[in-house]
Amino acid sequence: MRELQPGLWHWRASHPDWTAGEPWPREVSSYALDDGARLLLFDPLALPDELLELAIDREPAVVLTAPWHERDTRSLVERLGAPVYALPPDTADDLIQKFGITAEQAGDGSPDLAWLRAGDAGEWHPYAAGDRLPFGIEAFAGREHNDMVLWVEDRNTVVCGDTLVDFGDGFELGRWLRAGVTCEQVVAGLRPLLALPVEHVLPAHGAPTDRAALERALLTADA
Repeated sequence: MRELQPGLWHWRASHPDWTAGEPWPREVSSYALDDGARLLLFDPLALPDELLELAIDREPAVVLTAPWHERDTRSLVERLGAPVYALPPDTADDLIQKFGITAEQAGDGSPDLAWLRAGDAGEWHPYAAGDRLPFGIEAFAGREHNDMVLWVEDRNTVVCGDTLVDFGDGFELGRWLRAGVTCEQVVAGLRPLLALPVEHVLPAHGAPTDRAALERALLTADA
């Protein structure tokens, strides 16, 4: 675990569902932010013991940049009683449009966060692009309606889902887009970030980077 600035941490862990055919590396990134009252856990996996101990003295909350990043969310909800701020999972229509599958294959939609949506455990706070979460985080739509890029205002920090990634070829806009969505559209939605005082950029896939990398990623994708 590495402290990027006082009260802001990054760590990596091996994703348990990774297979050799995945386009993304096995190790994924998670982040935590301590504001003195809350401990925000972004896309958490294998939470370090130091943060588990800190959570006892804070109000922990899980923030997911995408519903498929639930990772260790359920176990943390059960252990810490943390509320979850997460986007609604893909509907059956979403899956059909994204992957070209049949209605039968799509079923009732994505199983992501099914336990949370069913009310079996935890407190779900759904959010969407354009929303401002109660702890001063603004949500920007990424390459999907439920794949967010988050602006953490009091830390001058951007937290990315799968829209901006580093799969080993440098920090860039994710290459996969569903039919009908263009790079230009995604970049247009994210360009307002360049008017903000960004210092840290924290991707779920890849290492923490900076404003210069964000600028390059958006300008290159828009070229």
